[in-house]
Amino acid sequence: MGAVAIEQPVKTAKLNRQRVRDGVATAVRISQQVFDATRQKRVLVSLGLMAVLVASSIGVVVSAHENRELFNTLSQLQAQRDQYQREWSQLLLEQSALSAHGRVEALASERLGMVVPGREDIVLVPLMSPASVR
Repeated sequence: MGAVAIEQPVKTAKLNRQRVRDGVATAVRISQQVFDATRQKRVLVSLGLMAVLVASSIGVVVSAHENRELFNTLSQLQAQRDQYQREWSQLLLEQSALSAHGRVEALASERLGMVVPGREDIVLVPLMSPASVR
């Protein structure tokens, strides 16, 4: 046969009414002292200064957060500006290569069949003064 252990029943603590009344009375007395103290001028000034301190600290946190966000935005915009400057430099190089005189002359002769006129094909037109135009 196996051993059987018999446990003692657990007693629940009964609330002592007098003890509860004393605790409530103490809490009310402490609350009354706190509220009476808040009516004093020194305590009101201290509470006001504490409120200003809390508001100021919250303002510092918000300002630091906005500063970080703006710095990140600035960094992104500077990177974008640098990329645009590189692209602009490449476009200027491409424009100068495409507008070179030799390239334009070669394209004009190949695609349009243009040639440089000879001396006999050049005609000079005399310059007229503005008074003679009327």
